[in-house]
Amino acid sequence: MPDYELVHTIRFESARRLTRVPPGHPCGRLYGLAFYLDIHVEGDLGPETGWVIDFGDIEAAFAPIRARVDHNYLNDLPGLENPTSEVLVAWIWAHLAPALPGLTQLVLRENDVSRVIFRGPGRGRA
Repeated sequence: MPDYELVHTIRFESARRLTRVPPGHPCGRLYGLAFYLDIHVEGDLGPETGWVIDFGDIEAAFAPIRARVDHNYLNDLPGLENPTSEVLVAWIWAHLAPALPGLTQLVLRENDVSRVIFRGPGRGRA
């Protein structure tokens, strides 16, 4: 088991409309959110660098995703036609995991009291 788990937080803003809510539900209307994404990476301490991964490398791995979601309408993106936070965090995982070795968990916060924890397909279940 790796010695360290790093957590790097990225903020992005998006608009969305949930398409599968009951009529009259407030989330059925267009609204915007400031998301906070906690990216968890595990690994061992590099003997030369003294770190597991450069936080800049996490930012770089997320950059292509940020370009698609930040200040954009999520519903327009393939796979996000009904962009609940659960769907969005799994979508981010699918795009981020290949570029980020050691990724173990994503935590997507959509406000101060609500968040989704995603550990990847098939992980984190008893």
